Amino acid sequence: MKESDRSRRVPLLVAACIAIVVFLAFLPVLHDGFVSWDDDKNFTENPQYRGLGPAQLRWMWTTFHMGHYVPLSWMTLGVDYRIWGMNPAGYHLTNLLLHTASGVVVYYLARRLLARALGSDQNSANTLNGVRLDLDMSKSSLTPFPGWLELAAAFAALAFAVHPLRVESVAWVTERRDVLSGFFYFSSLLAYVRSRDEGRGGRWYALALVLFVAALLSKATAMTLPAVLLILEVYPLRRIGGAAGWWNATARRVYRELAPFAALSTAAAALSIVALHPPSQLGFAAKVAVSAYSLMFYVWKTVAPTGLSPLYEMPQHVAPAGMQYVVGYAFTIGLAVLAWRVRARWPGVTAALLAFVVVTLPMLGIVQNGPQIAADRYTYYAGPALAILSAGALATAMRGSSRGLALALASAIVLALSALTWTQAGVWHDSRTLWTRVLAVDSASSIAHSAMANVLYKEGRVQEGVEHSEQAIAIAPGYAEAHNGLGVGLQRQGDVAHAIEEYQKALSIKPRYDDAENDLGIALAQQGDPASAIEHYARALEINPNNSNAQVNWGNALVRLNRPEEAIEHYAAALRLQPNNAEAHHNWGVALAREGKYAEAIEQFRRTLVLDSTHVEARDYLERASELLRRQGGAPRQ
Repeated sequence: MKESDRSRRVPLLVAACIAIVVFLAFLPVLHDGFVSWDDDKNFTENPQYRGLGPAQLRWMWTTFHMGHYVPLSWMTLGVDYRIWGMNPAGYHLTNLLLHTASGVVVYYLARRLLARALGSDQNSANTLNGVRLDLDMSKSSLTPFPGWLELAAAFAALAFAVHPLRVESVAWVTERRDVLSGFFYFSSLLAYVRSRDEGRGGRWYALALVLFVAALLSKATAMTLPAVLLILEVYPLRRIGGAAGWWNATARRVYRELAPFAALSTAAAALSIVALHPPSQLGFAAKVAVSAYSLMFYVWKTVAPTGLSPLYEMPQHVAPAGMQYVVGYAFTIGLAVLAWRVRARWPGVTAALLAFVVVTLPMLGIVQNGPQIAADRYTYYAGPALAILSAGALATAMRGSSRGLALALASAIVLALSALTWTQAGVWHDSRTLWTRVLAVDSASSIAHSAMANVLYKEGRVQEGVEHSEQAIAIAPGYAEAHNGLGVGLQRQGDVAHAIEEYQKALSIKPRYDDAENDLGIALAQQGDPASAIEHYARALEINPNNSNAQVNWGNALVRLNRPEEAIEHYAAALRLQPNNAEAHHNWGVALAREGKYAEAIEQFRRTLVLDSTHVEARDYLERASELLRRQGGAPRQ
């Protein structure tokens, strides 16, 4: 085989192997479902994204649903719906394929950065795939090893891609925005670095800019890319800073090239603030404490990825002088000192640490978004920085006398990470498994207790659910969802009066809470006041027009008021929002039966049983409606 052919085929073979390993490590996600951690609000209860018609596309490109502007991510989810319907396996497959592709991109990116940083001794011309590299080998006394670059780059890709911190982004359908944006983000970096390697920025530079736009339209977190490009220009590209200078002709050209990226990033940052509608923020001291703790958390979990959880809930009260935060301050200061002290001898270490901090900075609590103090998914964009740093250490060892030991250690690390990822992927199998894991890591999570209560209510284990709701309120008395959950449990136990009190408490804490309005309506209807119940259903739909349960319950109230024709309109509206709503079909059948339309009622009862074969009431009504139809001289359609 010619050397030129080998130089092309070997990277392709390595990339294929990386893709296989990543796909296999995450294989359990294909058996995961939608979970009651935003998947319900984004998918199972949201009809807006389902398809790619004009109405869906208009919504995707104009919505700030749940505080995000992510039109490209919504479009890929619309494609999933067209192919898979509401089968979660297809959505998980798309996430996995995107992440696998990102692993391959990181391999090619690491390959170029390591060649720049450490030098490729594979031939005297210092070339990579036939492209001459501007490498300074004068300080290198390492023994050449032809395969070091491929192996080190492959290790970087796998250390990033099969790390269990990636599981949340891949296994959680809601985080499609992570894996899609991440793919574009890493691809933009690769295109930019390649434009520098080839010495002609035109098409590769333009491609990098286009890919960056795609990354921003998939998730605004990609806004950190210009800062990473600036770091890369200092090292390993060496076009600015140090001996190259900060304000010569070359430096000014670099700044001009980075200006469009910076402008796009600024626009995305402004748009994300508008989309987010940030909730009440912590004070300055508390923000500093949380940021220091989060940075320490992300570095530590990268090194020792055990005890991972889908939710690390923010403490009810942040005490900046608390021990965990003091340790965070010390760690942050120590990291800064280390990066500064080694900047001359090991600039790659400084560049990697700085890149990691810069990329995670928007997620460190500067603008608080959500109930978490940290999240595994927040390391997705930053992960390659530490992975490539560790690959640099591996490359140095392989080019010395410890080659065998280094390869054995690297292989063991990849195997261990893959095993942890396989296990962690199972955490996202269903809602019960997910919240069980959260409570195992943090038994004082009010969100997890409240969510577990809802899971138990659906399973008919009402008393256990009530206990979890009560624990959630004891931990966080101001948590509206916990009060509403307790109301649901009490109502199912027959204590409607106290259930109403809990719904009212939930609404006093969170006035625009559609589920509480809906549940309060149900309780009032149960007390024999359907007219008042309708007022609350109407408010629920004013707050959230996609609340299909409120439509069903409004229809039920109208049936009780002997207005079945009006009720049917609400059941039809509920089914437009949620086509698989068995209760909507069943109650529609009841309304039709009230009007004596037994043939049509039978059709609705049959549809109910197709969706829920265990629906005893629908089966009973089907038999009764069929008998009444026969008495009228008709026969049910088969």
